[in-house]
Amino acid sequence: MDASDFDDILVRLGMGRWNLVYIIAAAYSCFLTPPQFLSGVYMVPHVDYMCLVPENETTVELSPDSCSYLRNSSDTEEWVPCTQWSFNSSLFTSSITSEFGLACDRDYQRANYQAAYMFGTLLGQYIGGYLADRYGRKIVVVVTHVLMSITAIGMVFLNSFITILIFRFINGAVYLLMPFILSMEVCPPKYRATVGVLAGMPWAFGTIFWGAAAYFVRDWRYLQLTVSLPSLLIFIPLYFMDESPRWLIVEGHHTKALKVLKKASRWNRATLPSDEDLLKLFKDIENQTVSNISKQNEESHDQEAKKSKSCGRPKLFSTTQISIITTILCWSFFTVSLVFDGLNLSGDIYSADPFLYIILGGLVEVPGYTLSVPIIERFGRKIPTAGNYFFCGVVILVVIIIPTHITWLVMTLVLLGKLFITAAYQIIYVYSTELFPTEVRSQGMGLACVCQQAGSVLSPYITTYIGPLCPWVPSVLFGGASLLSGITTLKLGETLNIPLPDTVADLVNISRRRREKQDEVTFRQDEVTSDIMCQTELKSDCDF
Repeated sequence: MDASDFDDILVRLGMGRWNLVYIIAAAYSCFLTPPQFLSGVYMVPHVDYMCLVPENETTVELSPDSCSYLRNSSDTEEWVPCTQWSFNSSLFTSSITSEFGLACDRDYQRANYQAAYMFGTLLGQYIGGYLADRYGRKIVVVVTHVLMSITAIGMVFLNSFITILIFRFINGAVYLLMPFILSMEVCPPKYRATVGVLAGMPWAFGTIFWGAAAYFVRDWRYLQLTVSLPSLLIFIPLYFMDESPRWLIVEGHHTKALKVLKKASRWNRATLPSDEDLLKLFKDIENQTVSNISKQNEESHDQEAKKSKSCGRPKLFSTTQISIITTILCWSFFTVSLVFDGLNLSGDIYSADPFLYIILGGLVEVPGYTLSVPIIERFGRKIPTAGNYFFCGVVILVVIIIPTHITWLVMTLVLLGKLFITAAYQIIYVYSTELFPTEVRSQGMGLACVCQQAGSVLSPYITTYIGPLCPWVPSVLFGGASLLSGITTLKLGETLNIPLPDTVADLVNISRRRREKQDEVTFRQDEVTSDIMCQTELKSDCDF
């Protein structure tokens, strides 16, 4: 039984109202994320401040950084750390920075605020992937969005910075890619690339919405409430959404899978095979598991997989092929997140207007999504992904040699880099869901997203601490990481017009099919070349 069998069912179902529910849920979930993900830009911004010296103190002078003052007592003078500050409210009438005094020796808490969310995603992505593979996609999606709404809205009413950090951590921990994975698993192959790319476009609109909302609402509590209340609307499409039939089949829940697909056929007005044929198909797909690799393939590759399994290696590293895929994708996700988030948080380095920087950054993401669709349909996934990494790396490295006073050129290059990394970000999601088999897709995406969030955790410290000291270092790190990812991506196989693998064992057959296809293309090219050469010589010299 081939991995394309379930794709054949999706082809017969076509694209209709049933698929649209998944796409709307994935798209809206994506739209809601930027205000929480990039919260630190406006919630804990750098704000100019002045030390407030107690009235009973006789002060000689303030330190240049306004973090201490010189106390003039009867016979001695000493520097005393400031404990209160007056913050400039011309740009932000109220922020977490000013309300909780995140200045001087507490300035590091600004980066911690952003990192708390990233640490949450670091833990939540992998655990969430495991739970989704174990208990199902839909239940995980519903529970995480309930917690996401509670923590996002509840933060408005908190008066303790430590509690805010805890809520931020939980909010990050429940940010999962499951709506996106669900939309991809029920999408017909013909529309998979388009849906995969366009489902991520609302991130750009969410970023623009975040910048615009912050421009009009300068109080952090009202701003947080403004961007968090819309999260309640996500439960409308979730109510109508079903469990992934792919997951149900692989896990042996054939009756439930049959019920879901029959509902899908009604909603899409499509015709499916008989129940008996479908149940037989489900059983055949379920039997394609790693436990019977040795029965399906007798090559040395399967012996290595069997040996790896006996040694207790996880499925994501059970064979050479899946190990290469997992390792490269983990690095790619780390890089794309480090660079993408780093550029989003680098307004102080590359621009003087935090609102314009975020809004323009969101606008350039739009072509990054829309242009990716026809490109990956025409040229595949591998080359466009590697190319976007390369171009992003080059333009960000060029920023280093541009004089800082030429702000328009610096801004243009940074936004161009944002365009390329956005395209890479979206394509890598489509690419990875097509590379990971169904039985480990959530785990694989979860692990890749752990690496992704590791990059996100590092980015605020790079932009907040390293950037002000050495402005060229962030550009070197972001540009160099992008170039390296472009190189490693070339090691992966192409997935254009290749069926989604359902098991790790399918990777062997898919790789063989990919090689045969490449050999066929090479043979045809050689045949054409031979014909051309023959036509340029005397007919008597051509041996037919």
